[in-house]
Amino acid sequence: MISAAPIALPGKVEAVQRSKLLPLIVACALFMENTDSTVIATSLPMIAQSLGEDPIALKLALTSYLVSLAVFIPISGWMADKFGARTIFRSALCIFMLGSICCAMSNSLGAFVGARFLQGMGGAMMVPVGRLVILRSVSKAEMVGALAYLTVPALVGPVVGPPLGGFITTYFDWRWIFFINIPIGLVGIVLSSLFFEDIREEDVAPLDVKGFVLSAFGFASLMMGLATGGRHLVPQAVSYGCAMAGVAALIAYWFHARRVPHPVLNLSLFRIPTFRIGVIGGSIFRTGIGAIPFLLPLMLQLGFGLDPLQSGLITFASAAGALIMKTLARTILAQYGFRRVLTVNALLGSAFLAASGLFTPSTPHAIMLSVLLIGGCFRSLQFTGINALSYADVSNRDMSGATSLSSVAQQLSLSMGVTIGAFALEAANAFHGGRALAAGDFWPAFVIVGLISASSALWMAQLAHDAGTEVSGHRPVSKRKVTAEAIADQKPLE
Repeated sequence: MISAAPIALPGKVEAVQRSKLLPLIVACALFMENTDSTVIATSLPMIAQSLGEDPIALKLALTSYLVSLAVFIPISGWMADKFGARTIFRSALCIFMLGSICCAMSNSLGAFVGARFLQGMGGAMMVPVGRLVILRSVSKAEMVGALAYLTVPALVGPVVGPPLGGFITTYFDWRWIFFINIPIGLVGIVLSSLFFEDIREEDVAPLDVKGFVLSAFGFASLMMGLATGGRHLVPQAVSYGCAMAGVAALIAYWFHARRVPHPVLNLSLFRIPTFRIGVIGGSIFRTGIGAIPFLLPLMLQLGFGLDPLQSGLITFASAAGALIMKTLARTILAQYGFRRVLTVNALLGSAFLAASGLFTPSTPHAIMLSVLLIGGCFRSLQFTGINALSYADVSNRDMSGATSLSSVAQQLSLSMGVTIGAFALEAANAFHGGRALAAGDFWPAFVIVGLISASSALWMAQLAHDAGTEVSGHRPVSKRKVTAEAIADQKPLE
């Protein structure tokens, strides 16, 4: 397929296009994906009622999307290198919009889960490919600023999503929430056609088909086995069988990846300390955070009796806090460095996550908003730092593989967070007699996921004091002293 060349802009305008326009285009995809996720989270109880399902069963709608991301993200980098970033980005937007339409037309849990999986196929391509374009277009020194600038417009989605989803669900029909993706996707297609360069590699290694099949089957089977456990959505033997088959396939992939020259997921990247700690430690932190979109709306609506609009007007505070912190993240990282920020901030962010479990129906909304707003600030700082740290020492040649591996880990951790949160909620509900969900069922789940996120600090504490200094701009005190002594020892020019 021959694509038209992007519009050529001269001089200073070209510099603006590279540093600002490209992130804005990719932000269309991020905005659409983040708005969609937060809108659905707010509307889960009403969707469950409309489909005649248990609200906890709707965890499948969240996990199926995340599993689809994990399945198809590994080949997103290869497809962008092979067929061109612009081509794949536009195709992904089309698939995501088609999935949105199918979601709106669903009349059963199975159809809804399948439509969400289709959406995930599009999301797996559009966001990682867009991020790859940005990472290949900026220098190491510009990386933190570019990633922050990229996500600031995209964070408007989570801010707008909960109130918008609550308003539509309360006063109209939940099916309309999926149609808001269509105009946004069309804007993204037009802008990427005009301004994206069709970045591709000249010599692309063959696709690791066997590795893709093993990883796809492994991730999908493991997560669906875990997600279908509990409320007897399928026979328990099927859930256990899926989980064990998934583990076996992932172990087989690990052996396979060590034998082939170009595996679909390059596990050798874990030899880079900053990448290994950023991905593994970041995944542990995200596991706890991933439960929030599932637990919080259910607690506010089913536990506290709020309607979707009231719930959305409270839950948006987390995204507002994240939006505020994005403007400060670069300064904080430059002042204190990755190690100190990510270690301390992991504990602070987790504490505010667990604090949500202390809410009761009588808690003033102002206190809820304050806790969620401050917690959102800490979580945003952690995500910005983790994302930048993970790519700090990765070469441009390995950037495609690094973005794929990091994105897979991110989606799996979010999916695991939903699953763990649901298991904890089910266990607390069963302990209280298995009645309808009540406010007292939620606090154990928040405490458990908060402790999981807090444990990520053990990984962050392993970072070297000067880890990622080229990206953060932070100079450790020891290096400052060495520099000062070297300047003092210099002889004056004659």
